[in-house]
Amino acid sequence: MFSYPTVNYIGNKEKIAGWICDNFPKDATTIFDAFSGGGSLSYEAKMRGLEVYTNDILKINYHLSKALIENKKVLLTDSDMKLIFEGEPFEGFMYDNYSEIHFFPQECKELDLYRSNIEKLDCQYKKSLAFSLMRRAMIRKMPYSRFTIKWDKVVQLRDEEYSYEKYKRKRAYHNQSFKYHFLKNVDEYNSAIFDNDKNNIAYNDDVFNLLDKVKADIIYLDPPYAGTMNNYFGFYGMIDNYITSEKTKPFENNFRDKKTVIDLFDKLFSNLSNFKYWFLSYNNNSYPSKEILISLLGNYSDDISLIEKEHVYKITGKQNKKTNTELLFFIKNKYFKN
Repeated sequence: MFSYPTVNYIGNKEKIAGWICDNFPKDATTIFDAFSGGGSLSYEAKMRGLEVYTNDILKINYHLSKALIENKKVLLTDSDMKLIFEGEPFEGFMYDNYSEIHFFPQECKELDLYRSNIEKLDCQYKKSLAFSLMRRAMIRKMPYSRFTIKWDKVVQLRDEEYSYEKYKRKRAYHNQSFKYHFLKNVDEYNSAIFDNDKNNIAYNDDVFNLLDKVKADIIYLDPPYAGTMNNYFGFYGMIDNYITSEKTKPFENNFRDKKTVIDLFDKLFSNLSNFKYWFLSYNNNSYPSKEILISLLGNYSDDISLIEKEHVYKITGKQNKKTNTELLFFIKNKYFKN
């Protein structure tokens, strides 16, 4: 039995992916996960034998899906890992841009070396696996697992004595090397790769560029939740910069701004004719409310169901963790084109 590896993705649906997939119609054989994030829902769908198409505008999320969903059999070998870690650290993009911003200078030089070596791997799936594992290593060294923490706080929280005095935990893993974390997790990631005999495909694009290009029985929508702590570009955009060796800009159509999110949802719903069934995940503490969403959806279907489940979100803050509900909207598309 295969299992989704440890990804540490804020907002991940790993704990309820099975419940969501249990609600999929039995006649569905294909799914488009349009905001795939950490890929846990896509991974569950792949395990259930569906043909899975994923998309995420963040490059690192694309590489996660490339490695774990699209990839059928390619693993990282001992020789690949030797290649990734050989050579001397040097001053490159990470050193120039992120020394004493996210990591210590020597750590940035190590990242520059590993990035250069990953490019030498002989196939794209190996590169995607390596980026996914390097992401995991970077996340393990970052307090709170996101790149929105100020440097003085990073230094403070990586001080094991301070951490123990303050939180009764030393969090020694923050000070383990990137190589240590990479090698510690590689077997788990390799073991997660399997072939479900389907032609699964990973995309890296704005969702609105794909809605007329991808066709599937189900489209699963899990956009950022406006009104919650949902700054995914801030959380993980730095890893995209690492991959591209250039500073990237925050993306448009991000579903974060309360002023524009209703118009974005309406635009989204009006362009889903390629999909027979729509599933929308949302949070009861987000904006717009479930009543507004039902009203918007009513413009496109008169067959709308709402299923609710208590769920602890990591993205909402301590005060809300016990009061959240996962809202799963199930819509049958009356305009579906066979």
